[in-house]
Amino acid sequence: MSLVSGPGRGGAAGEELPDELKLQGEQHVRYIQSLDTRRDELEYWLTEHLRLNGLYWGLTALHLLGRPDALPREETISFVLSCQHQTGGFGAAPGHDPHMLYTVSAVQILVTIAAVDELDLRGQGGKTRVGEFIASLQDRETGTFAGDEWGETDTRFLYGALNALSLLRLTSLIDIPKAVAHVQSCANFDGGYGVSPGAESHAGQVFTCVGALAIAGRLDLVDRDRLAGWLSERQLKSGGLNGRPEKLEDVCYSWWVLSSLAMIRRLHWIDGDKLTKFILECQVRSSHQTKETIADFESRTQRKGGSPTGQGTWSMSSIPCLALPV
Repeated sequence: MSLVSGPGRGGAAGEELPDELKLQGEQHVRYIQSLDTRRDELEYWLTEHLRLNGLYWGLTALHLLGRPDALPREETISFVLSCQHQTGGFGAAPGHDPHMLYTVSAVQILVTIAAVDELDLRGQGGKTRVGEFIASLQDRETGTFAGDEWGETDTRFLYGALNALSLLRLTSLIDIPKAVAHVQSCANFDGGYGVSPGAESHAGQVFTCVGALAIAGRLDLVDRDRLAGWLSERQLKSGGLNGRPEKLEDVCYSWWVLSSLAMIRRLHWIDGDKLTKFILECQVRSSHQTKETIADFESRTQRKGGSPTGQGTWSMSSIPCLALPV
């Protein structure tokens, strides 16, 4: 099995993996579907500030698993739009303040389910107002972006701005050369990038900076071999990846590191087989909590005439939104 073989092509024909090292796709689908049923749990409400982000993460996973129908489309659109403010920005959930990160997730969700035109039909001010909200957060002197009106800056917000505006085809609203110059000011001697000029290199920030340069069409500014060297050193003996030197491996860095290597065409600089094995070893296939959550979800939806597999009518009484797994 190789991670450099291309999307959806990992695993050679006839290759047989033990059960514990197979992706349990349908169980993941059912788990994601179950998350909005956990409203009697404290964790559900403690993660409300991540609700719109969580919906994007879950929806993306469902699409990658080949189950884009697993969440009801119309209710998903309605929930996203319920998070929008008159400024054009989106909050984490209805009633939350607008922020760059939630606005990006809202745009990504609507694009993923081919519903971005709903911003013009049912949103507040249409796509242009969303773009204007994002553009208003750019510092025209430095090129960087704030997350909200309170002014915290971070290369996450810069990447998010370019991501969302490119999807909306509204990048003309911002100063891209200034944004690119700011990203370059965050580059370090080791090839990596930090959250701000002079900050420590971190795999997550590498992704945001390289991603921003990719969208801006300026990957020519990246020292690819030096950066790939730093990224490849993130792989530990277990096959997993960490985010910076002397830290433990974590599945989340499989995304930050691999995506960055893919953008600079250096995926072959790490051991894809070992990373695949590490990721699958982290999969919880039969924990009591996971089984209990899924069983509870199936019981609730069946009592209401719904379907836990996403087929037929979705009859949960409230609009769908996902809690972040804890």
